[in-house]
Amino acid sequence: SPCWLRLAWLQIPVPQNRMTPLKTAWMQLYTPITDNLKLDMRMNLKTKKVEIKTTPQTTNPDVLQKAADFVHAYILGFEVRDAIALLRLDDLYVECFEVKDVKTLRGEHLSRAIGRLAGKSGKTKFTIENATKTRIVLADTRIHILGSFANIRVARDALCSLILGSPPGKVYSKLRSVCSRLNDS
Repeated sequence: SPCWLRLAWLQIPVPQNRMTPLKTAWMQLYTPITDNLKLDMRMNLKTKKVEIKTTPQTTNPDVLQKAADFVHAYILGFEVRDAIALLRLDDLYVECFEVKDVKTLRGEHLSRAIGRLAGKSGKTKFTIENATKTRIVLADTRIHILGSFANIRVARDALCSLILGSPPGKVYSKLRSVCSRLNDS
């Protein structure tokens, strides 16, 4: 058997606030990892970590990292149906940044900036997601974007403009022009 099979395993820490959602969606996460990727997955309740390891049936060492990225994306707050794309497609990434990485805001100003990102009933977030073919999770002051490299950049630029105070209408029109250029190339 190949040498990489011997000690190949990864641990993904699970924060307390994601334990219940993880328990709820456990089988949706467990099935593709064990059936399709031929890996072993278990929850270590003592250390609060998901452990994924290779089995003798595992054919490719790269699937271990893919599985870890999939579980990590779910723990960050992406839905299973969005996160599962990380297993199927190769050029997908998750990028994380905080509002304070863009601009130092406090109190009411921070709340308003987060409100601008979401928009009324999540409209702004959905518009950016659909225009850039990405998925966005707004977790308090942290922002997670799942998508291809070029699309993440466009979505991140739009979100940064909103954080810096641009009105959503201006951001939408800029998004339209950038996305039409992306689709043409």
